[in-house]
Amino acid sequence: MVFSSLEFLFVFIPAVFAIYYIVPPKFRNVVLLLGSIAFYVYGTIEQPLYIVLFLLSSLVNWFIGLRIGKRERRSRLWLILGLLYNFGWLFVFKYAGFFFRTAQTLLDRIWPLSGVNLPAVDLILPIGISFYTFQIVSYLIDVYRGTIKAERSLLHLATYLYMFPQLIAGPIVTFSSMQQQLRAPKISMDRINDGLREFTIGLGLKVLLANRIGSLWSDIGDIGYDSISTPLAWMGAVAFALQIYFDFYGYSLMAIGLGRMLGFEIPENFRHPYTALTVTDFWRRWHITLSSWFRDYLYIPLGGNRVRVPRHIFNLLIVWVSTGFWHGANWNFILWGFLFFCLLVLEKFAIKSILERFPVLGHGYMILIIPLSFLVFAITDLGDLAIYFERLFPFLPGEPINIMDGDYLKYGAMYGVLLLIGIVFCTEWPRRIYERIKHTIWGTLILLAIFWGSVYYLYLGLNDPFLYFRF
Repeated sequence: MVFSSLEFLFVFIPAVFAIYYIVPPKFRNVVLLLGSIAFYVYGTIEQPLYIVLFLLSSLVNWFIGLRIGKRERRSRLWLILGLLYNFGWLFVFKYAGFFFRTAQTLLDRIWPLSGVNLPAVDLILPIGISFYTFQIVSYLIDVYRGTIKAERSLLHLATYLYMFPQLIAGPIVTFSSMQQQLRAPKISMDRINDGLREFTIGLGLKVLLANRIGSLWSDIGDIGYDSISTPLAWMGAVAFALQIYFDFYGYSLMAIGLGRMLGFEIPENFRHPYTALTVTDFWRRWHITLSSWFRDYLYIPLGGNRVRVPRHIFNLLIVWVSTGFWHGANWNFILWGFLFFCLLVLEKFAIKSILERFPVLGHGYMILIIPLSFLVFAITDLGDLAIYFERLFPFLPGEPINIMDGDYLKYGAMYGVLLLIGIVFCTEWPRRIYERIKHTIWGTLILLAIFWGSVYYLYLGLNDPFLYFRF
C-alpha cells in the first residue's frame, strides 16, 4: 500500500484515523502502532520472513537500548551488538549480492581458470529497511551518548519506529525529537486541517507532476539511449531530475501532513533545493534528514572539519561514498557519491565564494550539475551511462549511433508544458502564493481540484511506485 493509492485514500485513512480520534488518548499509540503494522504487512504479505524481522526490530532494540541505558561497563559492547544486528540485516538484504558479484568478477579476472563460482545472492529488499535501520541506530547511539534516556515503554519505541507516515521512505526522524510527542500528541482541528492540506499538496506533486513528467524518462528508456538526439537527451535529464524531486518531495509532504493529522511534527525534508547556488547549499536543502543523519552520526564522530585539511578531505570522502552506497548497492551510486565529494571539495577550497557572490553564475552552475548528477544516479549500467553522456555531448569520442530525426519536437510537444510547470514549481513562488491564499475559498478550491484530479489519474491507473521505495 502506498500513499498515492485509492486503497490508502478511501479505506486505510478513514478507518485508522476514525478509530484514532475516537479512542481515549491513552490508547491512541496502540491504534497507531497496529495501523502501522497493518500498513507494512499489507505490502509484504508475500514475504512473511520480512514481517518477522520487522517486528523483531523493535523488541531486540528495545532490550539493547535498556542494557545500554544502564551505564554499565558493557554498554559499549551492547551498542556494538546493536549496530551489528541492525546493519547486519541491512547488509544481508541490500549489499550481500553486490559484494558477491564484485568478488566473482575480480576472481574471474585474476584467476580465470579457478573454476570457483561464488553463490549468486539476489534477495528482494525489504521495504523501508534503509530508513528504519537508520532511525533505530540513531536511537541506540543517542542512548549510549547520554543524549536521551533509554525508552522503557516498548509501545512508545515501537510506535516511533513503525509510524506509518515516515516508515517506508522517511523523513528520518530521531527518537529525541519524538519522545515527548509520543507521550502527548497534540491534536486539534487546526492541525488536522493543516495536515490534510499538506498531504493534498504532496499528493498532487506526486501524481500530477512526478508521475507524468516521469513518463518522458520512461519513453526515452523504451526508445534506447543510443537512438535519441542531443536535445531529447537533455530533456530526459531534466525530466528525471524533476521526477525524483517531486516524487520524494511529494512523499515527504504527505508524511508531514499525515503526522500533523496524528498530532506529530515530522521534520522538513526539502527546502527548494533546485534554487541553491552551490552543491554545498543544495545538500542543506535536499533530503535534509538524511544529510543531518550522516553529519551527526558519521561526519562529526570522524572529526568533521575540526582536523587538518587532509583528514578533513578524508572525512568528506567517507561520508559521501557512504551516502552514495546507502542509496543503492551498485557502482553507479558509489560514483554518484564520489562525484558530490569532488564537487564539495572543489567548492570548499576554490569556487564556493565566487558562486555565492555572483548568483547568475551560481544558478547556471547548478542548472548544469543537478541533471547531470542525477543521471549518474538514474542509470545503473555504466555502459549505458557512457552512451547517454555521448548523446548529451556529441563531440565526445564514441561509436556512431542512429538518431531519430525530430524526436525532440515530438516529445517537446507532449511534455514541454509539463516540464515548464515543473521548473516553476521548483522555485519558492508557488509556495509563497499558496501561503497567501491558504485560508481563502480560492485556496480550498485549488486543493479540492488537486485532490480530485489526483484521484482521477489514480482511477485511470496512471501511478508509479515512489522512487525512494527501492532504497
